[in-house]
Amino acid sequence: MFKHLIPFSAAALLALATPVAAQNTEETNEEPTTPSQLDLGQEVTDGPQLGERYAAEEFGDWTLACIKTNAEKDPCSILQILTDAQGNPTAEVSIFRLEGAGQAIAGGTIVVPLETLLTAQITLSVDGGGSKRYNYSFCNPLGCVAQVGFTEDDVTAFKRGSTATLTIVPAPAPDQKVELNMSLSGFTAAFDAADVVSAN
Repeated sequence: MFKHLIPFSAAALLALATPVAAQNTEETNEEPTTPSQLDLGQEVTDGPQLGERYAAEEFGDWTLACIKTNAEKDPCSILQILTDAQGNPTAEVSIFRLEGAGQAIAGGTIVVPLETLLTAQITLSVDGGGSKRYNYSFCNPLGCVAQVGFTEDDVTAFKRGSTATLTIVPAPAPDQKVELNMSLSGFTAAFDAADVVSAN
C-alpha cells in the first residue's frame, strides 16, 4: 500500500516549504496568523449527533430508527423506504405504537413526493385485500405528509401479511396510479421493538 508515494527526508521537506513561505510573505505582504485565527480543530465523535436520526436495529425489511437526544433513551419508531418500479426511493413510512388514542393502537407518518395529487388521497391495502384511504395532512419542502392511525385489525393484518400496497396519484398525470410495495417482512418484531407514545 502507498507504493506510489516518494519518501522525502525532513530536510528536503523543509527546503521545499521555506521558499514557498517566503514567497507568500513577500507577495501578499500579509501579517502572520494571529492566535485568534488558528484552527483549533473540532472533536470527532463516533455515532449520531444530537437531533440526527440513526438506524438502531434491522428487522427484516424494517429499520428501528431513533432520534439522538439528551434523554436516557432515544425515541424510536420503525421505518421503511418504498421504491418505485425503477428502484427509485419514492415514499417513506414510519410507524410507532400508541396508547390512549382510542381505536388507534399505532400511528404512522407517510411521506410522498411533492407532485402528488392530494385530493386523490393515499390508498393502503394488504395482500390484495380491502383498501383504506387516508387524507394528507400537510406538505413541506421534503414532500407531502399523511399522519394516520392504525387500528388493532390494521396492525394484525400487517403482522400476518406479506406485502402492503400503498397507492398514490401523480398530479401531472391524474389518470395514472403509482403502486408502491411495502414489505411486511420483520414487521412484528420491529413493531414490538418500537416505542409506545402516549396520546394523552
